Amino acid sequence: MNPPAPDAVVVDHVFKRFDGRVALDDVSVRVGSGELFGFIGPDGAGKTTLFRILTTLIVPDAGSARVLDIDVVRGIWTLRRQIGYMPGRFSLYPDLSVEENLRFFASVFGTTVEREYDQIAPIYVQLEPFRTRRAAALSGGMKQKLALCCALVHRPRILFLDEPTTGVDAVSRREFWELLAKFRAGGLTILVSTPYMDEADRCDRVALMQRGRILAIDAPRAITASYEHPLFAVHAANRYGALRALRDYHNTASVYPFGEALHFVDSRGGRDVDADRIASDATDALRAAGFTDAAVTQIPATIEDVFMARMGAPEGEEPEPRGHAA
Repeated sequence: MNPPAPDAVVVDHVFKRFDGRVALDDVSVRVGSGELFGFIGPDGAGKTTLFRILTTLIVPDAGSARVLDIDVVRGIWTLRRQIGYMPGRFSLYPDLSVEENLRFFASVFGTTVEREYDQIAPIYVQLEPFRTRRAAALSGGMKQKLALCCALVHRPRILFLDEPTTGVDAVSRREFWELLAKFRAGGLTILVSTPYMDEADRCDRVALMQRGRILAIDAPRAITASYEHPLFAVHAANRYGALRALRDYHNTASVYPFGEALHFVDSRGGRDVDADRIASDATDALRAAGFTDAAVTQIPATIEDVFMARMGAPEGEEPEPRGHAA
């Protein structure tokens, strides 16, 4: 029996500051070989800083990190040839065509598009009809696919994608994740960061990040299963008024907007409380406050609900929840 493959990424108590501001605060995480691992969190969570350390672009202030069992500081030149990196901002040459960009990045790594065609074919077949078009003239989704092609053309052993679907339409987002699933099925280790919490389910495991710290690491289903309280969706025509009323309700532990509903948690106990009683009491409280159309129903927790429960708030402030982290 073959021994298990070593972890592809090992981050051990990493700290990073910029001008006195903490970007990473004692971050430790391991990513297994062949995993599709997601770092989930809003802007400012530290995702990009962590990726820049792991791709040898900056060094940590303290702690250590190894990628493919190579130290990211001491083994910088060995490691760079083995990783693919797609930064959050489109970083290709806008005045070059699709084909010219791809040939340039292949040449940097001493290879050619023809030699590596089978590696990039799942993506490039969609780009090839536009191979003479300038990169600046591509749609957002096609720009992301070109950037992914350029990150893969030298056959990296590990791929880092920093917010690859930010700013693209829903169809392009889905297509992009389908492409990642194909490469992951082929054994490629992929680390991806995203502010979209609904993308967590696309990953084998995820790390929830906020203010430079990791709040949780686990499979998406295990994270949602860890939610400790009954959760309720509240619907009312006057959603803002219902939100204010629930914030004044004496049994409210938390309430925040989520899409077209409010997500409400009662302060009375954990998993074993009478959920029907909680829903009935909250409904009565809302209707007594004049919201006669209010409906309160129990729902399963999402990744974002777990994130909201664990993130806490800055001292003296309430967290500012939203329907989707951004």
